[in-house]
Parts: sequence; C-alpha cells; structure tokens
Amino acid sequence: MGLVPIDNDDFKTLDRPHVQELDDILGLAWPALDHGFVRLIDYMGDQEAIIQAARVSYGKGTKSVTEDTSLLHYLYRNRHSSPFEMCEIKLHVKLPIFIARQWIRHRTASVNEYSARYSLLDNEFYLPTADKVACQSTDNKQGRGDVLPLDKALEVIKILREDAERNYADYEKLLAPEDQKGFDVARELGRINLTLNTYTQWYWKVDLHNLLHFLSLRIDSHAQYEIRVYAQIISKILKLWVPDVFEAWEEYSLQAKTFSKSQIAVLRKILAFAQKAGLSEQELTQYLQIQGVKGREAREFKDLLIG
Repeated sequence: MGLVPIDNDDFKTLDRPHVQELDDILGLAWPALDHGFVRLIDYMGDQEAIIQAARVSYGKGTKSVTEDTSLLHYLYRNRHSSPFEMCEIKLHVKLPIFIARQWIRHRTASVNEYSARYSLLDNEFYLPTADKVACQSTDNKQGRGDVLPLDKALEVIKILREDAERNYADYEKLLAPEDQKGFDVARELGRINLTLNTYTQWYWKVDLHNLLHFLSLRIDSHAQYEIRVYAQIISKILKLWVPDVFEAWEEYSLQAKTFSKSQIAVLRKILAFAQKAGLSEQELTQYLQIQGVKGREAREFKDLLIG
C-alpha cells in the first residue's frame, strides 16, 4: 500500500477487540412496542479498551481481573468519562415518531434517519394497550396519572387508530399520480399530515459514555413508558457488551441517589451525633465493609461524611 511501518517490537499488529456475546447477536432484531425493534449493527471496543485508555497502555493483562474491575468502577464513580468514549455501538432502531423526537434530544450521537422525502413510509403506527392509556398526572406536568377505565381506554385507542388510518389513506392519495385519482404531490409535502405515532427508522451510533447517560435518563421510572421499552432492551445489550461497566452504572447511577450540599451537611450532623455517642472512625470503616463498601470507595465515602 506504499506505507512502510515502523519495525519495532513496540508496534505490532493488533487484533480487533471482539465480544463473543455481541458477535452472536449481530444483526438480530429485538421487538419493541407493537411494530418497533432494536437491532445491533456493529460495535467498537470492549472493557479492555476502556482500561487501556485509562492507563494509556497498548499492553494486555497489565493488571489482574479484580484490579481492572476496580478501575472501571473507580472511573465511573468519579466521572472520568473520556476512557468510556473509546467504545462505540451502532444500533438500527424502528420507533414511533413521537419517541424519536424525545430520543433526538440526546444530541451526542450520530443519527441517520429513514427519509420520507425519498421513500414511502410504511402503513404502521403505534397504538398503546389499554393498560397504558392514562389521564394526565396531577403532580407531574409531563407524565401520566391513573389508568383510564377500560371502556374509555378502548375508545381512546379507537380514535387513535381511526385517525392514523385516515391520515395514511390521505397520504397515499396525496402521493398517488393523477391517473390513479391522486394529486401527485411531492413526498416531502405529502408526509406532513401523518400522525406522530407513525413509525420511522434510523441508525444510531453513540459512544459508551453518552449511551450510559441516555440509559440513566430513559430507563428511569419517570421517563415515558414507550421510550423505557427501548432503553430496557439496550441495557440488556450493554450488559452483554461490557458487564463490569454495566455493574458500575447500575451501582452508581441506576440505583444510586445524589445528595445536595445541604443534605450532606445534614448527614454530617447525624454522623457527629453518632461519634459523640461513641462511634469511632474505625467502627465506621468496619460497618462500611460489612455493608460491602470497601477499599478506595469506603475511604471516599468516609471523607464525604467526615469532611
């Protein structure tokens, strides 16, 4: 190819990282909602890529498995995000347009969406099941409250179906040529009357750091049900790809809580009362270890409380 590589033992041909669990599911589609899916197209990097980036090393096996796992937890816990950007994943997703508009708010990704300017959209649209049709929440302006009675829920679904079917029929009529009793309208105009529950598709490529942020927000119980369905599928793919990172994300984000400055001050006062009652730092350390908080994490937690 006209290039002469450096002839040095420090620079050897590298093997592309492979995760067998992901290789086994490349190209497979996992169903989401009534017509959607999530499909794994490609990935780059694995847990070792994160570790190598953190240690700025080309070598393999520089530390033990236990130390590598501890490093991944330390990096995630302390928000050292750049090593996680060494890994990327590419997904093919089919989803309702109204969910795509929420999803695209996560701007730190590469997206290429199916174009209704060039191609016809399928006659597929999302309809919620009756148990997901709820009234407006009284204490959450962007969420759902109680589920509607079954008869009313079925009536809502009927309205949504009839609107979508009518609008799609009009869409076909707008696009059809005049000799087929249509208007021969350009596709870029004909699409504008379609309902938001019409399905679209895209390829979505994102690095691991931003994927974890996406999942933290969209798998949360406060997120809209429909996007949570996709986030839950992606989280299962994540667990296959980088299991130790998944464990760290679950420990320090998904099932964790953040304390404010004022709340930490209250915790310190509570600890001060406990110390006055005779609790020593050694006893605190021992208690943390009993609860599974050990090593550097235990020291960080103790420093947070004691100040």
